[in-house]
Amino acid sequence: MGAIPEQLKLLDDGRLWIEWSDGAKLVYPVRVLRDGSPDALTREKARLAAEKPATELTILAPEELVPLRITGMNPIGRYAYQIQFSDGHDSGIYTYEYLYALGKPETPTP
Repeated sequence: MGAIPEQLKLLDDGRLWIEWSDGAKLVYPVRVLRDGSPDALTREKARLAAEKPATELTILAPEELVPLRITGMNPIGRYAYQIQFSDGHDSGIYTYEYLYALGKPETPTP
């Protein structure tokens, strides 16, 4: 088994911060997590958006106009998290392995 989360917290700027059992400290912009949701609906929406002609504009829903944030996280067994977002999305199951891969190393603040 790979690394497992040992500490999680939301930073003041809204990013998720995770310290992993292998010592890695990774940060996750909310948009990266939301756009990378592993659920079928998000993947299908991304596929359709890629096929849309460049001249066709997207109409945003009201919840898409406000800043995106994480509103909750629930552990799923001992292998994943379900993340809830302010736009109502909550169906993605982020395995530890997938979540680890989405993270970027924490950069020290000057």
